Amino acid sequence: MTIVLIAAALYLVSTALLVRGLAGERSPPPRSWLLPTIAAVLLHAGYHLMVAMKTAGGPDMHFFAALSLVGLGMAALTAVVGARGRMSALGVVVFPMAAILLLAYHGYGHEPSKLLGWRLATHAWLALLAYATLSVAALLAIMLWLQERALRRRDFRPWLRALPPLADLETLLFRTITVGFCLLTLTLLTGVLFVDNLLEQKLVHKTVLSVLSWIVFGTLLIGRRRYGWRGSKAVHWTLTAMALLLLAFFGSRFVIELVLGRG
Repeated sequence: MTIVLIAAALYLVSTALLVRGLAGERSPPPRSWLLPTIAAVLLHAGYHLMVAMKTAGGPDMHFFAALSLVGLGMAALTAVVGARGRMSALGVVVFPMAAILLLAYHGYGHEPSKLLGWRLATHAWLALLAYATLSVAALLAIMLWLQERALRRRDFRPWLRALPPLADLETLLFRTITVGFCLLTLTLLTGVLFVDNLLEQKLVHKTVLSVLSWIVFGTLLIGRRRYGWRGSKAVHWTLTAMALLLLAFFGSRFVIELVLGRG
């Protein structure tokens, strides 16, 4: 419990330092938030490792465990991207979310996991990396929408200084989507190759929704390259694809594990 509380507290300290830095005159804000963030991410990862070592089978990847791992991935990506400039503003949302998901996982408890071979483990870890990366892309899309909306209304609030120029934010959005799309492609390929009975009743909705999300993300990337799609169109396509992906994995897991009570 101690490691969980320390990690959550460090996430909140990072958030407070970010808010204070973003409210100041310096842009980008000071990097005082980075050290507690790195410590929180390491403790977060260490907690999952400790649970995996104490539990029979492989790492716990049930509903709350998977959510916590996605939060961990988002926090780590935010630390890497934010350390380079003004994208640290992402941490104001990501770090409290990571803390809440870690606490929810610990509070719910751990479920014994089935022993996964390296094939299924590869598929599962690729899926979590894809969800984390594309979740960051969804947050970037929301930031892009807020920035465009504020500029269109000439509503020049102080928080705009915390964001990078519109073109830079849009470029980062599509780079993040590209990486996430590649990871999602590998996730689907390993699913086809390594998962038995991929279209059985328990997996069919997850498979169909994941493929639909992959198609939407792919169409967006093609539209960007061939037709120069940007702005609100890019935001709408990104959020639609992400909604499908969340329903595919966490929607189905919520129903199966928490509503129906099946592992």
